[in-house]
Amino acid sequence: MAPKITVIGTGYLGATHAAAMAELGFEVLGLDVVPEKIEMLAAGRVPMYEPGLEELLARHVAGLPGSTGRLRFTMDFAEVAEFGDVHFVCVNTPQKHNEYACDMSYVDAAFDSLAPLLTRPALVVGKSTVPVGSADRLARRLAELAPAGGDVELAWNPEFLREGFAVQDTLHPDRIVVGVREAGGSAEKLLREVYATPVAEGSPLVVTDFPTAELVKTAANSFLATKISFINAMAEVCEAAGGDVVKLAEAIGHDERIGAKFLRAGIGFGGGCLPKDIRAFMARAGELGADQALTFLREVDSINMRRRGHMVELAREAVGGSFLGKRVAVLGATFKPDSDDVRDSPALNVAGQVHLQGGQVTVYDPKGMDNARQVFPTLAYAASAAAAVAGADVVLHLTEWREFRELDPAELAGTVSVPLILDGRNALDAERWRAAGWTYRAMGRPRA
Repeated sequence: MAPKITVIGTGYLGATHAAAMAELGFEVLGLDVVPEKIEMLAAGRVPMYEPGLEELLARHVAGLPGSTGRLRFTMDFAEVAEFGDVHFVCVNTPQKHNEYACDMSYVDAAFDSLAPLLTRPALVVGKSTVPVGSADRLARRLAELAPAGGDVELAWNPEFLREGFAVQDTLHPDRIVVGVREAGGSAEKLLREVYATPVAEGSPLVVTDFPTAELVKTAANSFLATKISFINAMAEVCEAAGGDVVKLAEAIGHDERIGAKFLRAGIGFGGGCLPKDIRAFMARAGELGADQALTFLREVDSINMRRRGHMVELAREAVGGSFLGKRVAVLGATFKPDSDDVRDSPALNVAGQVHLQGGQVTVYDPKGMDNARQVFPTLAYAASAAAAVAGADVVLHLTEWREFRELDPAELAGTVSVPLILDGRNALDAERWRAAGWTYRAMGRPRA
């Protein structure tokens, strides 16, 4: 008989994982402590934008027309403990206030709420991104609190979701990492059963110990952040030397040892994962006495944050040295396309800095407007890209949505005050915009 699955925490990660487990054929019960979130999910709606997730959810939520009925939601930990054989913990691990370290309070609360109710054999699986060493500590906590004692096991199964591709990444992962106490033991066997479908389709399953599983996620994010900051550092050098970072990236990207992905220079990375994960990694390395091993991540973080200020400088220079009285259109508010996530968004950060320096800023984003308004309610917001750029003295392209790449520059040229665009993502067709009469500038590229 197939194991029954619970998912504790139904945010971005948890909602996706719950819907995907139902799609793979399991009975699933999702838990959250926020009533409004549970109400939305039970109605087949998601509290964030993620392509394909709402459709997947509606296909399985019990009580919806035509659904399989395999997915339900609750706020009751006792119901979760009684229902599930495998409990996935998918709660948030934000950065501590005024610290680099990871805030484990949500993870600890989830374990403390669930463990005392586990009166029969169960597997608890951590998916949250945590400091190395957390799994060992939580395994001891489970053994202390669970009435079933040794019959309750822990495994660590980090997530590798990309916002905008989360459904695909869950159903067809490029790898599955499982950290267990004992290779070949019952925890591994149960997770092989849970992930049997993607493994059969070719997804590799890597079995490790607890520390390695925890380190895989932070190491992967740190490597990705380093690659992004490297090409942005090269953009700084290109600007100083008169080089073209786009051609440079193309050339080094042909080297199979380097690869072409994530070599697009721009205003840097943001979001709820990369920035806080590399900072938490540095903090944990310091606690372990290995801080010198990760000192390079401080420069990675510094380069990334510097890019935002550099875009503000470029924009200020482009409008004559001062934003006072200047209309600035900002295309993009989310930290990346195909998401409504504005957490630590470089685009919104730049928009806010320009506004604070006196610019009249109007923002448009295809999906992130509501979230952006909550963060920066004093900015102006437009209902379309065309409305945002109307009368603008400069247009800043800061999130590489497909909609922005497909804009007609000739059509927009007649609506702006000055046909000047700064491409903060090096994603627009420079020749197409210049041919339409625009002055096009981008980070790390020569001026025409």
